[in-house]
Amino acid sequence: MPQYDPALYSRILTGLTLGFHIIFATIGVGVPVMIAIAEWLGIRRKDPHYLLLARRWARGFTITVAVGVVTGTSIGFQLNLLWPSFMQIAGQAIAPPLFMETFAFFFEAIFLGIYLYTWDRFRNPWVHFSFVIPVVIGSSASAFFITAVNAFMNTPQGFTLAGRTIVDIDPPLAMFNPATPTKTAHVLSSAYMTSAFALAGIAAYSLLKGRRHMYYTKALKLTMVAGLVFSLATAFIGDLSGKFLAEYQPEKLAAAEWHFETADRAPLVFGGVLTDENEVKYGIKIPYLLSILAFGRPDAVVQGLNDFPKENIPPLIVHYFFDIMVAIGTLLIAVSLIYLILLWRNLKRKKGELPLPRSLLQVIVLSGPLSMIAIECGWSLAEIGRQPWILRGYMKTVEGATTAPHVDWMLLLFSLLYALLGFTSWIILRRMFDRNTAEQEMTKLGIGEAKRYEPEYEY
Repeated sequence: MPQYDPALYSRILTGLTLGFHIIFATIGVGVPVMIAIAEWLGIRRKDPHYLLLARRWARGFTITVAVGVVTGTSIGFQLNLLWPSFMQIAGQAIAPPLFMETFAFFFEAIFLGIYLYTWDRFRNPWVHFSFVIPVVIGSSASAFFITAVNAFMNTPQGFTLAGRTIVDIDPPLAMFNPATPTKTAHVLSSAYMTSAFALAGIAAYSLLKGRRHMYYTKALKLTMVAGLVFSLATAFIGDLSGKFLAEYQPEKLAAAEWHFETADRAPLVFGGVLTDENEVKYGIKIPYLLSILAFGRPDAVVQGLNDFPKENIPPLIVHYFFDIMVAIGTLLIAVSLIYLILLWRNLKRKKGELPLPRSLLQVIVLSGPLSMIAIECGWSLAEIGRQPWILRGYMKTVEGATTAPHVDWMLLLFSLLYALLGFTSWIILRRMFDRNTAEQEMTKLGIGEAKRYEPEYEY
């Protein structure tokens, strides 16, 4: 019978909680931006379809916020219960961003309630639109502050460690550490991108099912344009993240690329299988690209894993997380460009309909789940790639974990909780929108019959 290891169970439980929470946190950060864009377009163009998009997205958003609150509370609970030694040392340094994250959430929640219950209450529609701005600011600020905590774990600063006590704490310096700019920017842009593609997938699915109202075509156009903008921004920030890793966490970059020997003109390795002799087989090597990613020059020297102590090398599985994340990001950019090229071709020909290949709609449907998988892989790369450290350079993960028994039972109970939450939220969202379609809601709101869209599927 295997020996009980509380540190291992603590890592699994924390990973499970973060993996589940990131789904709802990503939606909670990105969807308010899409709601704001839709309502802005609706008011500016006097288009009821965009206003209806904002209404319906806001309604579904409330469900994800509720689940996000539960899982976010679980994370706070687990930080203190599963990682007491870490919190004893780092707790004072990370307390300010944790407090501000909570404040940002309450700020968001207050204005979300006002926003939801004041539709059609003002003669000037811009007054109602103004209430969604604090929701966007609050949700993005919440993501910023909690990501700053994670950044601190990667590049801790702003304190002096005396034994197991930190002294001379400088909270602003701790929060705005070297990892904060790239980490927070990447989290925000990827959340906006993922939410755009998730909503695009819903619109594309509706078109494939024969729901050909102009409402769905406008939803697809808005979300795909936003998806392209945010995916390009995410790719650009990802390049900056690579340069950050090369300077501050070179062992993580080397592990992600299976780069063992320090060398210049380093190639970027995609895919492959690692042998016992640390040789990469079946991988695709792109010359000079790792040097460019790390330092912006094809002749730059990139430090290899063999330069680091073996006990400080991250698990090499992070290579696959990096590859999956990059491959999905590239696919999303390509799909968005193809869609916009078809849209541009249609406008150039001055046609009222937008011909779309059925296969393209099917890929767009998959873009939502794929973008979420990319988010999960990105966080797995960030967290597993930091191992064996929980506080890099100061505390190993096993040193920060609890030694209490029964963490395995906690893992079982929280797994059941997340399964219940996931299933319940899915059922509620399906029933919420299946029983009240956009067409039915337009009739209730007196929008009337709009021009219908008959797609031309190209096989």
